[in-house]
Amino acid sequence: MASCTGAKAALRTVIRAQAAAMTTAERRRSDVILLQRFLELPWTTEADTLLLFYGVGAEPDTGHLLLELWRQRKRVLLPKCLPGRAMEARLVRGEDDLRPGTFGIPEPLDACPTVDKGEIDLILVPALCYDLSCRRLGQGGGYYDRYLADYSGRTVGLCRERLLQKELPVEEHDRAVDLVLTEKRRLEGLSYV
Repeated sequence: MASCTGAKAALRTVIRAQAAAMTTAERRRSDVILLQRFLELPWTTEADTLLLFYGVGAEPDTGHLLLELWRQRKRVLLPKCLPGRAMEARLVRGEDDLRPGTFGIPEPLDACPTVDKGEIDLILVPALCYDLSCRRLGQGGGYYDRYLADYSGRTVGLCRERLLQKELPVEEHDRAVDLVLTEKRRLEGLSYV
């Protein structure tokens, strides 16, 4: 386990450096393709309630995605971090419902209603990168692994093609997603490791 944890930490450093090396123009081109591919998914079209993440730094800029889904009158949820490395999903109706939260990432105001995960049709799961089996390497906090442990709906990840890995080090608690989209590929994997 310690060796897997160390391998993950080392890989996070490498992936962060590769992501940071992308130019703003490269990231924008990638974002346009990734977000369009997500919007075109039948799962996205069919979903009424979606839990997204607010992309920051080198992550896909999901702010544009939020705007489009609000325009489509979807119920858009964003995570709110809680003590004990837990999170909950809260309904966000517009940018005025957001404020900088844990780690400076925009998150829902306390006044935004909490939504039970049983009502969520689709979760867009953030990651530093994914592998060919749809396993993810997150930031290391474990928030999503804990949240997804008893979630039975659909999960999707977005991964820049240049960051896609052949195989990631995984631990028993790590959760894969059902589907990963890159700019070029659609990968279907395991629902869990």
